[in-house]
Amino acid sequence: MSKYLLQNQETERLAFRQLKESDFEDWLPFYHNPKSTQYWEGLPTDPIEACRIQFDRVFERYENDLGGMNALISKESGALVGICGLLVQTVDNITELEIGYSVLPKFWLQGYAFEAAQKCKEFAFDNNFAPSLISIIHVDNIPSQKVAAKNRMFLDKTTTYKNNPVHIFRVNQG
Repeated sequence: MSKYLLQNQETERLAFRQLKESDFEDWLPFYHNPKSTQYWEGLPTDPIEACRIQFDRVFERYENDLGGMNALISKESGALVGICGLLVQTVDNITELEIGYSVLPKFWLQGYAFEAAQKCKEFAFDNNFAPSLISIIHVDNIPSQKVAAKNRMFLDKTTTYKNNPVHIFRVNQG
């Protein structure tokens, strides 16, 4: 298991656990909503195929100690709310630790992405995983940029990542 996974971590409303194959059907609505992926070029248009690629990548990260997305479970209902985690990424030939987050559309605008991203930041810094953390966010994805800003991240640079124009938001430890 990757040291970067937030196993058994919690926030006020969320419990973190490893993503499981059995979460696939619960995560599929993310890809059925066109707004979920409207900013990212190069994804398959078929929701099932896009979801499969994401799940395969999550499990590949787990196996190779490259961090990974955690399932975010509502402590109140037990429902899958989203996924969030610390990911080893290479941007502009620099390997860094990213806070990545996605929330199911029915849970948008309820503060879950910020709550989860903030916990990832605290976990990474408490464990001294990196002197700074990034979030890779498409230049047009204003909602995700607002989450990063609320998480005390600043716009560090704009670059290209996986053929998409992105802002790199950063937060330094301390």
